[in-house]
Amino acid sequence: MTGIPVQMDHAQLDNGAEPLAPEVPKRRKGSPKKQKLLFLRNGKSFTGLAILGFFAILAVIGPWIAPYDPSAMSSDILQPPSGAHWLGTTHVGQDVFSQILVGTRGVMIVGFIAGIGATLLSILVGVSAGFLGGVSDELLSSLSNIFLVIPALPLIIIVAGQLPDAGGLTVALILAATSWAWGARILRAQTLSLRRRDFVEAARANGESTWRIVWFETLPNLTAIMASSFVGTVTFAILMQTTLAFIGVTSISDWNWGTILFWAEQQQALSRGAWWWFVPAGLCIAMLGMALTLINFGIDEFVNPRLRSTGASPRALRKRRISPRIGFTAVVREGAPASSGGSATTTSRPDGATRPGASPASTGATSSGTGTSATTTGGPGTPRPGTSHDDRDNDGTTTRKESVR
Repeated sequence: MTGIPVQMDHAQLDNGAEPLAPEVPKRRKGSPKKQKLLFLRNGKSFTGLAILGFFAILAVIGPWIAPYDPSAMSSDILQPPSGAHWLGTTHVGQDVFSQILVGTRGVMIVGFIAGIGATLLSILVGVSAGFLGGVSDELLSSLSNIFLVIPALPLIIIVAGQLPDAGGLTVALILAATSWAWGARILRAQTLSLRRRDFVEAARANGESTWRIVWFETLPNLTAIMASSFVGTVTFAILMQTTLAFIGVTSISDWNWGTILFWAEQQQALSRGAWWWFVPAGLCIAMLGMALTLINFGIDEFVNPRLRSTGASPRALRKRRISPRIGFTAVVREGAPASSGGSATTTSRPDGATRPGASPASTGATSSGTGTSATTTGGPGTPRPGTSHDDRDNDGTTTRKESVR
């Protein structure tokens, strides 16, 4: 016997029938599939990854498919876009489209090298400081504080002045060396919160080594923060690299989007009406920055339980007649049975969340003095100020009744 309670009548027992286990409720079709690739099901994440993938492909094959040498001069001076030159030409007849294709590789290389380097340094310093503690924590925290106040732009200008041939790799290394401190402080704070959790204490009680606990117990819970830090560093590095090329600090012989803008500004393309010279490069910078920002928003909605329902399944919310308001987050308790013919309603809470299964008329707020208290009306069971408890509505959903002192 498996210990599962069964029900049999006396006739079945007299006939010697085998007891049957109760029927296990079937899982709804499609629910495991919906949990797979949840990050890619987010519209923001999918759009950002698609745009980023497009630029990554251009970075790989751009120099091979460029129709002209980006530095080659011709007699077609300041020609607008045409069949021969898709994005027009410069003041010396250089093809702008070829410059865009070739310059994409330099921008992507600098951004990803700086992002990978800064993320690795932040993981090494932040996680080590938060998990080891003691003197090691003090030393590594002091090192992070020192690098927080080192300005990256003046340092790159000084290095570029001393090294006239400093290219994108030098800029990427300097950005990686000066951009890891913020991520290290965030990872340290999260590691301090994780080091005393029950699963870490259980692993330590089982005799696991410190580095195994760090690698297999702590780091998996920091994946979302590391990914967000990486995306932010890549965005900063790309914008910094194009800015340095635009002001002429880095080598102007290496083609990237900032170099295109530098020559367009030097030759007064705006006053001469050559909009095709600077608009494509500016749009590429804006599109790549938007893609990275959308990916960062997608990561936030993926790891935040309050944002996961709204960001992951907006169609499901609309089917349940839930319309999230701007500035408020709809919170849906997944897996709760819904009554037939019923519709889910949401109410806004002061912290930006909404409560399913309750009508707006069932909530009220009173204030006096310097504090406020939220109360619910109607019937016994109303929580007293300073207390909270779970209650189950008629439609089967669990709601959280809270009051703020």
